[in-house]
Amino acid sequence: MVSLKLQKRLAASVLKCGRGKVWLDPNESNEISMANSRQNIRKLVKDGFVIRKPTKIHSRSRARRMAEAKRKGRHAGYGKRKGTREARLPTKILWMRRMRVLRRLLRKYRTIEKAPAAVATQPIEVVPTKKSKK
Repeated sequence: MVSLKLQKRLAASVLKCGRGKVWLDPNESNEISMANSRQNIRKLVKDGFVIRKPTKIHSRSRARRMAEAKRKGRHAGYGKRKGTREARLPTKILWMRRMRVLRRLLRKYRTIEKAPAAVATQPIEVVPTKKSKK
């Protein structure tokens, strides 16, 4: 078996790919070994003795399946969490949401005159939720 190291390197250069992507026909090794220039390699490529292998495809099916499961709420247990509860969903944001909902409701009640105008001027008291022990 003759060494086709030079031919493989030249073929990689001609085909604009890495040496691993180059396929040299093992049945035509004598013919290929005679090629010592890029021009000769181009001729071999045209004849089909030297081929650039197709790119391998990295399947994303598992990633898609995992993303679908995460959308359903799976894989989100205590062992998967990195940040603190506060970092993941700040209590300030929860408070702001609650306030906005209540104020929207109050505005709606005022327009349909279910709540008197005096109620709107009084501060809204919301009982804070129980925090976990530290």
